[in-house]
Amino acid sequence: MLNKNTDAETDVSEAEREREPMTGTGGPPAAAEKNGTVKLKVLEEDEEQTKFTGLNKEELLRVAGSPGWVRTRWALLLVFWIGWLGMLVGAVLIILRAPVCRELPPTDWWNEGPLLQIKNLQAFSETRDLKGGSVRPTLSGLKLKGLVIGPIHAAPADDPMNLEFEEISPEFGNLEQFKRLLQTAHRKGVFVVLDLTPNYRGSSGPWFSSASVTNVAERLKSALVFWLSEGVDGIQLPGVEDLARMVPSLWTDIRAIIQNGTDKYPNKRVLIGVTEASSAETVSDVLSSTGVDLLLSGVLSASDQTERAHSVQVLYSNHSQTKLAWSLEAPRDLSRDLFKVNQLLLMTLPGTPVFIGGDGIGLKEEDTKVVWDSETELNSSLQVNTIRSERSFFQSISELRGKERSLLFGDFSLLFNSSSSLAYLRFWDQSTRFLAAFNWAAEEVELQLSGAGLPHHAAVVRSTNTSALPEESSVNLRKLRLGPGQAALVRFPHDG
Repeated sequence: MLNKNTDAETDVSEAEREREPMTGTGGPPAAAEKNGTVKLKVLEEDEEQTKFTGLNKEELLRVAGSPGWVRTRWALLLVFWIGWLGMLVGAVLIILRAPVCRELPPTDWWNEGPLLQIKNLQAFSETRDLKGGSVRPTLSGLKLKGLVIGPIHAAPADDPMNLEFEEISPEFGNLEQFKRLLQTAHRKGVFVVLDLTPNYRGSSGPWFSSASVTNVAERLKSALVFWLSEGVDGIQLPGVEDLARMVPSLWTDIRAIIQNGTDKYPNKRVLIGVTEASSAETVSDVLSSTGVDLLLSGVLSASDQTERAHSVQVLYSNHSQTKLAWSLEAPRDLSRDLFKVNQLLLMTLPGTPVFIGGDGIGLKEEDTKVVWDSETELNSSLQVNTIRSERSFFQSISELRGKERSLLFGDFSLLFNSSSSLAYLRFWDQSTRFLAAFNWAAEEVELQLSGAGLPHHAAVVRSTNTSALPEESSVNLRKLRLGPGQAALVRFPHDG
């Protein structure tokens, strides 16, 4: 009986414990939460984990010395050196197979841009007024490298006794005016050459007569020292072949004074000779015998393009193009359409282009006042618009020539010539090639140009008639059509 009661009490006690809240502890039961909820506290696991400290020195040495790692290290080292040697061999092969760049030829300042000869010093008047609707160009914008001024010295006609090399004739201005011109030109990067033709007003020859050559040449030597000390960058003299033949010792002195630099004037001074010869063979002989830096002649005066092409070929074959100079004085009756054609010719031949007077850049010198910078407003007449177009064309060609090696000192190759048409190629090493084509005829021509390295098509860079041949258009060199009095400059890559 007692055992039954004990068992019953035990069952009741266990039932009551089941109804008690679970605290997860062995202590007294926790009070029940309201609404029959209870607090449960779950025993959390230990979050602290054992950190990996890596291998110690002994373990590392043991692993590094194992056969597997030794083989791996040698394999990686071998791969590295094989890759390095492969890159070295590849670089050497690239260098050996790459085309060798040509060494740039030595040049002087007079080889780097066109020269403009102005005889009238008053053309550089600083007044900015229009007179009779004349155009006033800005020399800074024409991309000129130098100016050839004069002759402007006092020289009565055929009177060597009263010749004064060191005085400026009053009709051309005065020394102070000339000094201001020099300062302005040099400040703008333009060089100034002075023409000292002794008898430029007379008719007995540039050096008067044979009897006076020695005396005039002696007086010229002191004048050269004077003008060069004033800062001029060169001298132009006529009849140099006669002077070199008649007074060779004096001619040697004259050359030395001009061409030898000094500490005060480190820039080289140019000696420009002028000859009346027009035969290419004669001009070539004069250039060789006189030792001038540049020689102006009449080799381009022929209207037949076959003769012109022959003259260019002779001079180019016998002399460095740094010695060649080209000038083409426009006749008074020249059609305005041909001004750009002549500009393009002088700018693309191998050598220095020298433009004579205002006509060389599409201007009438006797009607023109020249200033350096700002341009006054022009009227809208057809003549002024034409002149402005010619000047803009001159500027663009001059700028292009100054930055393209093929045009600046590149090789020359004649492609075609006839009595009225001409085409040639200018190229330098891996630079862009330029092809110049001209038609002086009164009717359209078709040039069928071909040759080694000449592509079928090329892009027009400059055109004297953009309506007929727009710039940046593509032309077929096998059928290149040029209208009457038209010229074009096209380009293509060196690899065709």
